Amino acid sequence: MRRDEIFYAKASGVGNPVIYVGSKTGRDGIHGATMASEEFSEGSEAKRPNVQVGDPFLEKLLLEACLEAMQTGAVLGIQDMGAAGLTCSTCEMGARGGVGVEIELDHVPQRETGMTAYEIMLSESQERMLLVAEKGREQEVFDVFKKWGLDASHVGHVIADSNMRVLHHGKVVAEIPNEALTDDAPLYHRPIEKWESPLPKQMPAGIKLGKSDLTEDFRQLIASPNICSKKWVYEQYDSMVQTNTAQGPGLEAGVMRVKGTNRALAMALDGNSRWCYLDPKLGAMHAVAEACRNVACTGAKPLAATNCLNFGNPEKPPIMQQFSEVIDGLTEACTKLDTPITGGNVSFYNETLGEGIYPTPVIGIVGVLEDIHKAVQPNYRSAGKTLVLISGAPKQSLAEQQTSFGSSEYAKELLDAVWGKPPALDIDKEAALHKALAELADQGLLDSAKDISEGGIATTVAESGFARNIGASVDLTSNGSPAELVLFGETASEVVISCTESNLEAIKQVAVKYGLSAQPIGKTVSDKLEIRVDGKPVISAIVVSLRNAWEQALKQALHAETPEHLVPEILQKS
Repeated sequence: MRRDEIFYAKASGVGNPVIYVGSKTGRDGIHGATMASEEFSEGSEAKRPNVQVGDPFLEKLLLEACLEAMQTGAVLGIQDMGAAGLTCSTCEMGARGGVGVEIELDHVPQRETGMTAYEIMLSESQERMLLVAEKGREQEVFDVFKKWGLDASHVGHVIADSNMRVLHHGKVVAEIPNEALTDDAPLYHRPIEKWESPLPKQMPAGIKLGKSDLTEDFRQLIASPNICSKKWVYEQYDSMVQTNTAQGPGLEAGVMRVKGTNRALAMALDGNSRWCYLDPKLGAMHAVAEACRNVACTGAKPLAATNCLNFGNPEKPPIMQQFSEVIDGLTEACTKLDTPITGGNVSFYNETLGEGIYPTPVIGIVGVLEDIHKAVQPNYRSAGKTLVLISGAPKQSLAEQQTSFGSSEYAKELLDAVWGKPPALDIDKEAALHKALAELADQGLLDSAKDISEGGIATTVAESGFARNIGASVDLTSNGSPAELVLFGETASEVVISCTESNLEAIKQVAVKYGLSAQPIGKTVSDKLEIRVDGKPVISAIVVSLRNAWEQALKQALHAETPEHLVPEILQKS
């Protein structure tokens, strides 16, 4: 956007009209924000009306109408009605502008009869905005919204004292200083008690590693829920609307072109609740690092973050400690990676019958690619390319590898056990990796780039070939570690790239410049995946067979029929 066309969510100008635009207000969504922070019990089903239903088409009309109204010059401030609806938009706009807002609820468009002032103020019906216009230019705003078939109503005006004043049928039903609901919100100092995962700290003695053939294990791993293709979900919607999509769902990050420029935006979401359960601070840092890494793999520079933080009951001191450590982790990682958090949300009390969820921070990162024509994909382009492991991962002893292996998908899915802690993370090396990837992409040295995450290097090497049925011939060194750790250990700050052999020396020079290693590990081949450890084949399979297992797993799981003999048991539990 243009810097001189930024609009702020603040009220200004005593006497200026306050205008409600968009959809009509209903009873849906009342207490939606508080319901999101509440424990679920056997009676929670009755609270389903708290969840509002959105209308994407109406939302699109509202967005276009707001943009057109802004172009008239009549709009001075604007804010959406999100959590707590009219209550938040009125008090927050007034507080930011150092003024007050007075509204008459009789003028609020309503789609239900007999709504009380309480219901109107707290409704979270979707597709609504509140704006402040320049006095005398109200009709310009009304004309725009009439054109788009949306409600626009003059519901109030800006007042000098910094209060939110609400009238209903001409009588004041609420009057409160803006600051009481914004800046002066209560600050809680909840009790904190050290959180330690109850899971084993070391690899259980009964677990045996060192299989000579891991092909079937690998086939099972890539079909597991956290690794398998999510195509069954994203193929059900149109990801190419408005033809801005350069790289769509199923890749490392979404890449969207910015029309009228050579620029593009790259976006990724990441989170690993199991890692945060084992170590909340380190797990949160990994969430930021991986989301940034996925954006960087496209060649884009990570610029900013948002978050969705989900926890159990914060009144329980260990849960509050989880939350505190996650915030510390986000702070440290976002500071080091220079990705300020622009917004987000927190949902507490995510518990069912007293059992809390794992601490689950989900991090969104957006980055900018200056030239969309230099965007890098995770998929191999052809056979005969050189595969290179670019790494900034800390060196780990065998004991440290075994400890972090307990947090992996392989341990959970194949060994049915979780232990230890997440892998080590050097956040400075992570930042260096992002810069190196941007420089390599800008120089056009990369054919593909994909980070090592869930499922380890074996999964990274295999998934990159699924789009075009391209395989790989890879040689890895164990340095005394069991093959499972080499293939399926999940590390940070590591990316597998493919390139033409003639570019290898230039890639190594860039890696060294940023304090990273760049090690050739193999070649892309026509249709077979073969991975050797210390010269011995441990995974050997046709790419198509692996792709089918990876691609069909989710669909098969969701469409699987429940065996008849399990029906009585399921009904009894429910």
